Amino acid sequence: MDIFADTADIEEIKKLNDLGIIDGVTTNPTLIAKSGRDLREVLGEICDVVRGPVSGETVSTDAEGMIREGRWLREIDDTYMVVKVPLTAEGIKACYQLSQEGHPVNVTLCFSANQALLAAKAGATFISPFVGRLDDLSLEGMQLIEDIRIIYENYEFDTRILTASARGPKHILDAAKIGSDVVTAPPKAIWQMLQHPLTDKGLKAFLDDWEKTGQTLGQVG
Repeated sequence: MDIFADTADIEEIKKLNDLGIIDGVTTNPTLIAKSGRDLREVLGEICDVVRGPVSGETVSTDAEGMIREGRWLREIDDTYMVVKVPLTAEGIKACYQLSQEGHPVNVTLCFSANQALLAAKAGATFISPFVGRLDDLSLEGMQLIEDIRIIYENYEFDTRILTASARGPKHILDAAKIGSDVVTAPPKAIWQMLQHPLTDKGLKAFLDDWEKTGQTLGQVG
């Protein structure tokens, strides 16, 4: 399963990329605004760092505007930039046109399996179901991922399931067990995946015992 970082903070992206554990990045207008930087500049820098899919979102509400903005986004980096459009009728129309032109498209704000089916038929490269926001309404966000997985496998759609709005390690783990192709999560949630108290306890015990030997490792003389 691929893991994407859901952020426009270039320093956080660099730290995760240095570990070799992230495969791409997702952004949205809110994250770009938080960065306080020029859209084109920050997206271009993210592409240079990650060298994997980077979603940049359109802001128009009509298909013509989304298509125009999508083409502009792809000019930033025609290898790694992915055009992000909302799951509306106009967004689906834009997805179809952009995908026909060979542009990868991430259809976002998906909250039902029916929506995911239509996005796949329109040629979406990624579908982004928002599990956390469904959980907020006391619905089962992961059930949506299961339903989409079944539908896509039934009909051999190429669209990749990108589990979005993941709030923590549990969402990421559940998505992996179901078979989501990708999960995108805030850097904090990805860092939390590394943490376990028994790892810390075990490492401390090993180092304490090693110190008692008075030996050094890998040093000459």
